[in-house]
Amino acid sequence: MFTGIVAAVGKINTVTPLEGGLDAGVRLNIDAGGLPLADVALGDSIAINGACMTVVEKSASGFTVDVSRESLNCTVGLDTTTEVNLEKALTLAERLGGHLVSGHVDGLGVVRKFEPVGESWELVIEAPRELAKYLAFKGSVVVNGVSLTVNRVEDIGSGADMVCQFSINLIPHTIQVTTLKHLKAGAKVNLEIDLIARYVERMLSVEKAAG
Repeated sequence: MFTGIVAAVGKINTVTPLEGGLDAGVRLNIDAGGLPLADVALGDSIAINGACMTVVEKSASGFTVDVSRESLNCTVGLDTTTEVNLEKALTLAERLGGHLVSGHVDGLGVVRKFEPVGESWELVIEAPRELAKYLAFKGSVVVNGVSLTVNRVEDIGSGADMVCQFSINLIPHTIQVTTLKHLKAGAKVNLEIDLIARYVERMLSVEKAAG
């Protein structure tokens, strides 16, 4: 489990294809930046741009993870040398500064707007239709591993043509300490919906089916 509070910005140094042909994944060697690694052991989990990965090698300044083809198909930003948001898994002694995050990406969103508004920035993302029902005003969402609060949700159109856009206000601190500063209109982002919304939807669907 994670909180969505980014601990450091690291960098993917190398992307090495794993053996197995087109169905194989990749091995990433990551410079951990300012992320302390003294308490990280092989087999521990670290969220990379919101995707939970397992440490398979470790050095004083970085670590290595293997990313499956399935994970690559469901995420963005894990197949190229670029900066990434990093967060170590929670311990029971830590503050829950963001919200409960599983590190499992639910879908890819598309940035429709990223512009300064006063001292802050407005980020507008178009979400996949299947995630629209989980997005709510003042609810939580994870974007590239960052826990954020939804300021506005708008369902545009109807039926098969309906799209959902949600707006987020980013304060200067978030811009400074995460990779969100690099976003541009048209960029894809990893999204994880709120765990509570996921369970509420499941409970309601079971009740409806039984009723």
